[in-house]
Amino acid sequence: MTTLRRVIWVGVDDTSRVDQAVFAMGSTSMHAIGSAQGRDFSSSWELDVADGWITRALHVTTRGFGWARSLELTRSDTGEWGSVATAEGAVDLPAPGLADPGSVHGALDCDLGLCPVTNTMPIRRLSLLDQDVDETHLVMAWVDVPSLRVTRSDQAYTSGPAGDRTRIHYGSVNGQFAAQLTVDLDGVVVDYPTLARRSDIPFPPRP
Repeated sequence: MTTLRRVIWVGVDDTSRVDQAVFAMGSTSMHAIGSAQGRDFSSSWELDVADGWITRALHVTTRGFGWARSLELTRSDTGEWGSVATAEGAVDLPAPGLADPGSVHGALDCDLGLCPVTNTMPIRRLSLLDQDVDETHLVMAWVDVPSLRVTRSDQAYTSGPAGDRTRIHYGSVNGQFAAQLTVDLDGVVVDYPTLARRSDIPFPPRP
């Protein structure tokens, strides 16, 4: 069964930033669309996640004063990643698109910067809500926002204590970053320390 949800986060690192997403979430896949509004840029995105919680495609646009960028990031069934990117205007940001496609070959996930949505895929795929899972290392195709530069990110996920599966341990493999995520029963982030905190507005009832 597919459920439809709307989720809103307010930035912790930047309280002017508001992220929102609408999910069509199944038991092993999801489709989501969303946007972010920050102090210096706005963005919109669409995420397609195939069965097994594996990224199929991510489409992102970012826009600031006098510039705009777009990224179409895709993953093939054989684990190859590709991108098509555009850039307009002058802004001091890295070029958009995959920096080195070979570096993320075989990765199952994208990770959209500043956006808590993409944490859901590894949380669900690894069954971190349901069982004890030792630290698991994953390679991510990480999308920097707002530049839309795509690089490799080595991350680690670990299940929380048996008495509270909604606490997920997450961080970089090199130890430079670590956080304890609080998630709901669907594996969607409620509280991401230093980044974002949920501020949900439910859908109005159908007439």
